[in-house]
Amino acid sequence: MLISVGLLGLVIGGLTGLLGAGGGILAVPALVYLVGIPLGTAISTSLVMGAVGPVAALLPRLRAGIQWQTVLAVSAAGIPAAFVGTLAGASLPENVVLLAFAVLMIAAGIQMLRSRPRGKDTVICPKLWLVRGLAVGVLVGFLTGLLGIGGGFITVPALMLILGLPIGLAIGSSLVIAVINSLAGIIAHAGTTSPDWAVAVAFVVPAMAAALVSAQLSKQVSGQVLQRSFAILVLVVAAITIIRVILTATTS
Repeated sequence: MLISVGLLGLVIGGLTGLLGAGGGILAVPALVYLVGIPLGTAISTSLVMGAVGPVAALLPRLRAGIQWQTVLAVSAAGIPAAFVGTLAGASLPENVVLLAFAVLMIAAGIQMLRSRPRGKDTVICPKLWLVRGLAVGVLVGFLTGLLGIGGGFITVPALMLILGLPIGLAIGSSLVIAVINSLAGIIAHAGTTSPDWAVAVAFVVPAMAAALVSAQLSKQVSGQVLQRSFAILVLVVAAITIIRVILTATTS
């Protein structure tokens, strides 16, 4: 089992380093359906992965790949929202939440495909950026607490479409936000569910190695290719989520 978890870590770590996302939204269903651990344990374990896994991908981006003022604004709203999302997760039907999440991803993916990609470092500061940043933080933090994900699949498109960040800065900033939100999610879930530490370690070690390598490779990829690749990945994950919800509904 741990070998399968390690291979999963390589794949997700590579996606995290390259695109700034791919962790929780893929890890939670994989842990439940492939590894066979309960959903609550999978969410807690995924949060540990989300707090540690992106660190390696951050290292090559620390100097010029992160917009710290955006990170602070988003995180300030995201931390309390993660606690609210955790409480909501105890009362809302899982399929309803997943469908809403999938619809949100489809809208973001389509908009990213339609938007003209900018250079990796071309920043367009929108009006009311602080208000927009706080709104993004509420959305991403809530999803972190609700679904046990770092939020990269929503954070990256939101930072680009709502706050005007180019793909390069959106990816780097999203990684920092994912770590902060995951830590808040771990605290919010404390006392309700516990991580599977053996699975978490087996995942994190190869994930960090893969993320470090892919983060270096991402510097050689154009902003246009990164944006379109991310948009396609978002749409694929949304489709898989919808199929999963339908199959679950028909078999229950």
